[in-house]
Amino acid sequence: MSPRARRRSRSRRRRHGWYLLWLVVVAVAAFVAGGAGGLDHLQDLLDRPGIQAGSGAGLDVDRARRMLAELEVGKWASTADYSRDRFAHWLTVDGCDVRQRVLARDGEGVEMDDECRAVAGTWYSPYDGVTLSDPAEVDIDHVVPLANAWRTGADGWDDDRRAGFANDLERPQLRAVSAVANRAKGDQDPSQWRPPEHSYWCRYAHDWVTVKHHWGLRVTAPEKQALADMLDTCG
Repeated sequence: MSPRARRRSRSRRRRHGWYLLWLVVVAVAAFVAGGAGGLDHLQDLLDRPGIQAGSGAGLDVDRARRMLAELEVGKWASTADYSRDRFAHWLTVDGCDVRQRVLARDGEGVEMDDECRAVAGTWYSPYDGVTLSDPAEVDIDHVVPLANAWRTGADGWDDDRRAGFANDLERPQLRAVSAVANRAKGDQDPSQWRPPEHSYWCRYAHDWVTVKHHWGLRVTAPEKQALADMLDTCG
């Protein structure tokens, strides 16, 4: 092995070592804060493999349809006072900001540096079926966009609740996707934009409904119909 190759190998081992140390520190903090249940949750959060496109395997589609039926149908509120700054993100959780936590959760072979930043790995973007190896090309999408949330109920929240929504790691609200797909989507709802990867429509609609139902956000009539149509694609 050449000296240069040996240096690269040592650098990769150091990064991997820092990543493992970070996982141990965060896991211990979670255990102290929440007992075994907190540790199990953190393990599920950080070690879950990236989500691939697929029909509806593993999803409770009937429950999603019931939740969709329960959502209030209404009109958009004004965005006159809207600002992304009203949804503070990314918050730091256990010493690592939420963006980096999602990168660690959704990627494969992710390596973190000593400042808790993803520096290597691969990320599958389920919206457009693209696999990325540069974390700079990966966006963290808010499945229900912040502006859409504002238009459908979040305009009446306080800033703490908005921050909780923007950094929600419990619901399927944050997804590592390609920057190209995320920017094409913008703040559009499913009646205006759907993932180019048709096989992901089922999960996308399921996740959108799950988030809106939990946070008590309403839908427009066209949005509700689009969600129903997408749930009908579930296998």
